Amino acid sequence: MSSKLGIVAGGGALPARLIEACRKDGRDVFVIAVKGQAEAEQIAGAPHAWVRIGALGQAIKLLNDNGVRDLVLAGRFHRPSVLEMLPDGQMLRFLMEIGPKFARDDSLHRAAIGWAERLGFRVVGPETVDRGLLATAGPYGRFSPDEEASSDIARGVEVAKALGRIDVGQGAIVQQGIVLAVEAIEGTDAMIERAGRRGRKGPGGVLVKVKKPGQEERVDLPAIGTRTIANAKAAGLRGIAVEAGAALVIDRDGVARAADAAGLFVIGIEVPS
Repeated sequence: MSSKLGIVAGGGALPARLIEACRKDGRDVFVIAVKGQAEAEQIAGAPHAWVRIGALGQAIKLLNDNGVRDLVLAGRFHRPSVLEMLPDGQMLRFLMEIGPKFARDDSLHRAAIGWAERLGFRVVGPETVDRGLLATAGPYGRFSPDEEASSDIARGVEVAKALGRIDVGQGAIVQQGIVLAVEAIEGTDAMIERAGRRGRKGPGGVLVKVKKPGQEERVDLPAIGTRTIANAKAAGLRGIAVEAGAALVIDRDGVARAADAAGLFVIGIEVPS
């Protein structure tokens, strides 16, 4: 039987998805719900404790007291400044160790995983808990990209990969060959909203999400869900493309239904290394 899973929960539906997967597998779970990030309805019914983001020592004690050995980060996390964290002793030691890596996503994730593993935890990716999360190649729903949209997807992959190489973001929105927006610290939802204000006449833009080259894949894979579909529709986009085998699709069936209802395509694409 799999060891007890600790879920460090941020925003969105992914924590609930992982909790349900553990229930189906008969796996014990304990949730660290990060204050100001996690959503109460997404962790309802699971054993949990609320911890502020700077209270690393409290989180470690709770995980150890609850017999957690496997650990997964799940959901959206908005990074606060060091001062906003009000870091405890454990967090201060971690921040002093990583230094300037705090400002770079993938470097921060690698440092955090190394720290957790030295404390005796095994960090796993969400897709190892729920195999149905990983994007597969092909359309989700009834719609597929036409030639112009396919060209925008190719351009979006090129731009997103370039961003990823310098550890900035994982996504771009392209319309008629023009880059409307790229993803940075504000996240996907804000990027989509920004692109909606810059859209041109004619067929809408395409959101493309791919992993960063050389990314630590256990943390922060690109992800979409039904909320992404709703935001894309509101912004006038025509579709979404995600990297097959390297992105998470939260609630595959729900995404397909939402895309059909919105008249958008969602597709998993193969992306060369």
